[in-house]
Amino acid sequence: MSVVDCAVYVDGKRLPGRWSHAEAMAEVHKRGSGFVWIGLHEPDAAQIQGVAETYGLHELAVEDAVHAHQRPKLEHYNGMLFMVLKTLHYMAHESPTTANEIVETGEIMAFLGLDFIVTVRHGDHSDLRDVRRDLEERPEQLRVGPAAVLHAIADRVVDNYLAVSDSFERDIEETESVVFAPGGPIGAEQMYLLKREVLELRRAIAPLAIPLRRLVETELPTVPPEVRSYFRDVDDHLTMVADRVSRADELLNTLLDATLAKISLQQNNDMRKITSWAAIIAVPTMAVGVYGMNFDFMPELRWTYGYPIVLAVILGVCLLVYRALKRNRWLGSGRTVIWVVPLLVTWLLLIVLQISLGWGRAP
Repeated sequence: MSVVDCAVYVDGKRLPGRWSHAEAMAEVHKRGSGFVWIGLHEPDAAQIQGVAETYGLHELAVEDAVHAHQRPKLEHYNGMLFMVLKTLHYMAHESPTTANEIVETGEIMAFLGLDFIVTVRHGDHSDLRDVRRDLEERPEQLRVGPAAVLHAIADRVVDNYLAVSDSFERDIEETESVVFAPGGPIGAEQMYLLKREVLELRRAIAPLAIPLRRLVETELPTVPPEVRSYFRDVDDHLTMVADRVSRADELLNTLLDATLAKISLQQNNDMRKITSWAAIIAVPTMAVGVYGMNFDFMPELRWTYGYPIVLAVILGVCLLVYRALKRNRWLGSGRTVIWVVPLLVTWLLLIVLQISLGWGRAP
């Protein structure tokens, strides 16, 4: 069933018993006081139809509540308010540099009348049981009416924004330390993931400012003046969160520029190394290309020691080019010597074998 809870509140206290949506409204009308709070979770059109008919919910608002994926907004329908709030959930992860998703969103829709409030939730993390329990422990707030419930929901949602922004800022600080660390493993993909999550935060937070300001500044029959002053505090908290998200976005832009600069620098270093080794390889390539031509009269072609001397000259020139490139920092760190030295030793052994075995002598 999509109905999570249905309760009748009179003089700030919950009446005992289980109620259907029709019985709850009939009880309020019979007493002439109190209000009904119905909580729904992801209802379909058929499940919400009975509630909509009993409480006179506008069909356009009902359609929005069923299909979800709405922007935060506040709409007025014939004495009834319809408000949409985006909820945020911070997803735990080991590191922001390896996470696939950081922030998950949900929605809470609220239909507010003079003697009822119907809340529709979308998402598993947008539970209102704690809000209901806290309000039932403070009957002086429930005496104000269903507008107090709407304020408590908005206050809980915005307070959760603050908690999510705190966790997200810690992720950005960790990412910043990785970006500026020598040899940091973070790439542009993770930075774009963080940018996407910031956009998700802004889509949930920024549009809510106008609805909250309307609740503060506009006289509405369903929102008593004493509740409007409480919405002002929620609006202040929302402004604080919006400023923090804007600063996080600016910092991420800086980190993204730094990451792209590091990637560009690494690519330049790689190209310099490739070019350097290509220059070294060009030396023996040119020499063997010359001696590979089919001419009878070439310098020292039939000399016994011609082959080892050519190898030695090629090796010497390669070493000179290698040293020059190394001095100009085109070949990076000295770790390349680890495999260059065995190569040179192998080359020298070939020369020794040439001399001792007489390779390359004319028949």
